[in-house]
Parts: sequence; C-alpha cells; structure tokens
Amino acid sequence: RDRSFVDDTIAVTTKQYRDWKHSHRNLVNPTTKHSMSSKDDIQAKIAAIEAEYARTQKNKATSYHLGTLKAKLAKLKSELINGPGGKSSGSKDAGRGFDVNKSGDTRIGLVGFPSVGKSTLLTSLTGTRSEAAAYEFTTLTCIPGTMNYKGARIQVLDLPGIIEGAADGKGRGRQVISTARTCNLILVVLDASKPVTHKKIIEQELFNFGIRINQKRPEIKIVKKESGGIGYQEMVTQTKGMNSEVVRLVMKEYKVSCAEVIVREDVTVDQFIDVIEGNRSYVPVLYVFNKIDSITIEELDILDNMPNYVPISSTLKWNLEELLEAVWDRCNMLRIYTKPKGRMPDYEEPVILHAARNPTIEEFCNRLHKSLISEFAHAFVWGKSAKHQPQRCGKDHVLEDEDIVQICKKVGGN
Repeated sequence: RDRSFVDDTIAVTTKQYRDWKHSHRNLVNPTTKHSMSSKDDIQAKIAAIEAEYARTQKNKATSYHLGTLKAKLAKLKSELINGPGGKSSGSKDAGRGFDVNKSGDTRIGLVGFPSVGKSTLLTSLTGTRSEAAAYEFTTLTCIPGTMNYKGARIQVLDLPGIIEGAADGKGRGRQVISTARTCNLILVVLDASKPVTHKKIIEQELFNFGIRINQKRPEIKIVKKESGGIGYQEMVTQTKGMNSEVVRLVMKEYKVSCAEVIVREDVTVDQFIDVIEGNRSYVPVLYVFNKIDSITIEELDILDNMPNYVPISSTLKWNLEELLEAVWDRCNMLRIYTKPKGRMPDYEEPVILHAARNPTIEEFCNRLHKSLISEFAHAFVWGKSAKHQPQRCGKDHVLEDEDIVQICKKVGGN
C-alpha cells in the first residue's frame, strides 16, 4: 500500500502536486504535536507539585519531603525551559540571545516592561538613536550603545520589553533574558507612575530563567567520586533546613549516588539545588525608577525606602549622574594607570579591571598585550596596594583602584 502511494505521488503532474500540497498544508506536524503535549504534561506536573508543596506543613518533620519536592520542581522547570534533559539538552536556540558582540570594559542591560523609557534612557546615556514612541513594543531587537565614564567604556544594551511569562518564551522573552545573562549589571527600568508589582513580576521572570539577582554563588563544593555513597560536611551550623538527609534525598533526585558535599556557609535547600544545576547566573541588579517627573514628592519619599534603587527622568535628564555613579559602584571596576619609564602617568586612558576577580599585575599585562607577560621581569607600583611608594612587585601582586603601574621587561627584551 505504501509503495502504491509513492508510485502514484511520483506519477502526478506538477500542478496536481501543488494542489495536493495546498490542501494538506494545514495538517499538524506530528513532531510539533508531540512537543506541545510534552510541554503540557510538564506544566501539569509542575502545578501538581506546587499544589502539594503549598498544602504541606512546614516543620522539621516534613523538611525531607519538602526538599525532595523542591528538587523535582527545579528539574521540571529546567526541562520546561531547556527541553528534555534539562541543562544538558534542549532545542538548538533554547538559550540563544541576540547576536550582539561584547565590547568595552563592561556591559549593562536595560530590562523592563514595554514603554517604560528604556530607549530614551539609552539615548540620554550614550547618544545612540533608539526609536521611542508612545505605543508599546517600539523596540523589537537589541540596540547597543557605548558611553564613557571615569575612563571606562561601558556598553549599554536596550533590550525589547518583556511581559509576564517571558521565561516560557512569550514575547521573545527567552532571547531578552538570555542576553541579560551575559551582562555584568542589569538595570531593571520601571515606570514610577505604575504599580510596584511590576518589579516583582520581572524578578520572578529572571529567577525562572536561572538569574539570581544581587546574590553571590553559595560556598558549596560538590566533588563526584566513584564509590562511597554521599559524604556530607558542614563547616558552619545550618539553620535553614540543610542537613545530611536532605542532601542525600536531593542528590538521589538528580541521580547522583556517590559524591562529597562540603558546605561552607549557612544556605537554603534552594541554593543547594542551584549549585547542583550548575547553570545559574549571579548578576547584580539596580532598579531604575523612570518618569519621576510624573509623581508627587510624597510618592517619591515612599520609593526612597526601597534598596538598590535610583530615581531618574530620562526625558528631562534628571539624576543621571547618580545613576552613573551607582552603575560604577555595582560593576566594581578599578582604574589602573600606566607609567612609562621617565615620564608622567597616563591619567587620560586607564586600564579597567574588575575588583571581583582580585586582579593581579599578570591580568593587567594581559589586558595591555598577551605577549607582555612572557617578557615581564618586575613592576613598580604606586598607590593603595603598595606598602611604600613605589613598591617593587611580582606578577601575583593584587592591584587596587587608581594604582599606578610601571612594567619593567627582562634584560634583552624589546
């Protein structure tokens, strides 16, 4: 029967084939249909686990069961975003963001709901023309711009507005948040005249996509081994529900039977699961309340009680200097000045390094030129990191902000 169908298909004329194709173009692709049903099944399982978690009492006796539920929930959400198998598989473009080359010394992204003034803010900060209008979804792709502040070149990305459900793919939300993961700092732009609940929605969308805002990676080390079961050591007393039994149950859910777990700080079960997943991004976030020219002084006083926030008006260019200073502080950038031998230091174009990595003279040399470290003999350092002025240092010396460095090459070097 199949062979007869193939022979008949080959025998038809081009016109008949086109008519047949036109009449069958609305048929559902079996692969797509299976994908949709699989996604619905995962969402149903997530809903069932969340319902069970909500009705379970929170006490010491149920902590083991709650830990298992959290692990199952994290696995299913990871599978929902990345495809079957979680972080190790999924569709080719599941976590792909906009194709924007990283440039400058650091990168910040503007994230927020549509029509909150992100494009106007980009223009005010960088001078880059980004279309702005009174209607929503004016920006449909990522618009990059560059600004200079304290000698640093900072790349600013104007990302399209996101909506509730962005982490699940609504409104190109995955592309937006995937690009936000690559930033050194995220500016969540909010309309000061809109409800503050928008802030909670954006935080939840970022959390669902694996971005942990204003947090650092937990001090947990997991070493897999060939045998011996699950070993557990805690260097600090745990007060948030972590213990050896919870660790064993969570590791069992992730099909890890032999490993050594070392906990060096007081953490929650959710933080432990984040470390097991291994695909979380820890990004600082600054909340920018725009359009403060449309609210009263009393409302501004209420907003002033919020942490990590800066009020601005991008249209009238109010308070932009405070915003730039807050960006500088959150990005933890250091200015290192070069000093050629026998000449004054160059204060115009500093080398920008990031304090989070405890930058050394070796990293400083690599920023200047990759071949410089092979010719390095020693360096003279003036500034806060030096014990005396100047101090002769090796390549492992850790630098601080506004240090002055003079590199001395090996004898015979060019």
